[in-house]
Amino acid sequence: MRSEWIEPIIGPRLVAALAEIKDLFDPKGLLNPGKIVRPSKQDDASLFRFKPGYAVPKMAEALDWSEWSVRGAASTGFAAAVEMCNNNGHCRKFDAGTMCPSFRATGDEKHLTRGRANTLRLALSGQLGPDAFTSDDVFEALDLCVSCKGCRRECPTGVDMAKMKIEFLHHYHARRGYAMKDRLIAYLPRYGPLASRFPRTANAVQRMGKRAFGFAAQRSLPKWRRSFLGSLRRSSSDGKAGEVVLFVDTFNNYFEPENARAALAVLDRAGYGVHIARATDGSRPLCCGRTFLAAGMVEQAKAEAQRVLAALEPYVGRGVDVVGLEPSCLLTLRDEFKAMLPGGETDALAESALLFEEFLAREHQTGRLALELKPLAEKRALLHGHCHQKAFGAMPAVQRALSLVPELKVETIESSCCGMAGNFGYEARHYAVSMKMAELALLPKVRSAAEDTLLVADGTSCRHQIADGAAREAVHVAQVLARALA
Repeated sequence: MRSEWIEPIIGPRLVAALAEIKDLFDPKGLLNPGKIVRPSKQDDASLFRFKPGYAVPKMAEALDWSEWSVRGAASTGFAAAVEMCNNNGHCRKFDAGTMCPSFRATGDEKHLTRGRANTLRLALSGQLGPDAFTSDDVFEALDLCVSCKGCRRECPTGVDMAKMKIEFLHHYHARRGYAMKDRLIAYLPRYGPLASRFPRTANAVQRMGKRAFGFAAQRSLPKWRRSFLGSLRRSSSDGKAGEVVLFVDTFNNYFEPENARAALAVLDRAGYGVHIARATDGSRPLCCGRTFLAAGMVEQAKAEAQRVLAALEPYVGRGVDVVGLEPSCLLTLRDEFKAMLPGGETDALAESALLFEEFLAREHQTGRLALELKPLAEKRALLHGHCHQKAFGAMPAVQRALSLVPELKVETIESSCCGMAGNFGYEARHYAVSMKMAELALLPKVRSAAEDTLLVADGTSCRHQIADGAAREAVHVAQVLARALA
């Protein structure tokens, strides 16, 4: 940008000499064209990111993007959020953090937060042609985004590509419809009660339809189990340490009920009065809407959010904390709920919603936690953080919760996304890149761990990736603490 001012400073003869040197070593002009010699002009409008006349037409947004709107700005809402990307390129880093898993796996700018933001900006402003926003080209640019939310935390300007992908998929599928596989995954919370009543049949049907529905042959699929909530006869219990609501998500309810049982055992032993979150009308279990959001089905996700709000409002209204196990589900209450149903009720729930380990770490720090634990046979734990735990700064709480176990030394794996990301890694078309993400750091570290090392991962998809990719079992923090109960 400043190269045109070199000649007035050092004169035309020296600039011509610089040009000769440049041509000698770079005759085709491939290296940094337009820098130092033969530069562009600062006022060359053809090079502007926002050219004269730049404008984004208004669109009906599925989510609330009002926090990005600034009075007097040309762009508002979703377009303004997209334009927060200033091309600083921090998302191209490889050394630490989460952002950007797909770029780390492919090395392609198209599969980078910056590349996606620029693609969305060009499409929204009409620079890629009519109807470009809902085109297959834009879909391809966002396809490998695993919605890790790493950019939400690590990007200097807070670009939230995970939320942008929800908005995009909503419009894309509204125009083009949904494949059967997308519906099968999205509506899992709706048919879950039936499938869990007949788990053997559901698992058999799942195996037979695996390839037909586009799941990777190399993948094992989660196995249906009897519902935790369906088998639990109690709804509340008394406790001297105070009240807490246990929000059991779809995945821990139907696929890994042992995690919910472990969490309940720990909270009971610590003396809390535990209320089990249930729908006010006594119908099917509550769901955060995560599977619908992943498919862009915002209206269906809103319906689930409204059920959750109605069920939890009596507790939140009197200051009772809501504790969840699955990071992507519980943190939806703190994030996407506010974008789907903005208002005081969702803000209050977001303030009350805590991950299981966040709740325990806070109670311990304030001196209210009365939980007697004994040493385990394993003396070392290897911890993999879920992307959303990292994005919301919850990892220190996970480490503090595990440190409650006497003699347990905890090491956190420095890794990006495990590559599963909900249903992403199960799909045949994503399997290869999913495994490439996992092989960058997570799986090699797990394979090198001693057999008596405890593997800990709070994300259900993370545990599945470790099982498939390294043939090792990882467990939820709740199970670690339940095993250590004195």
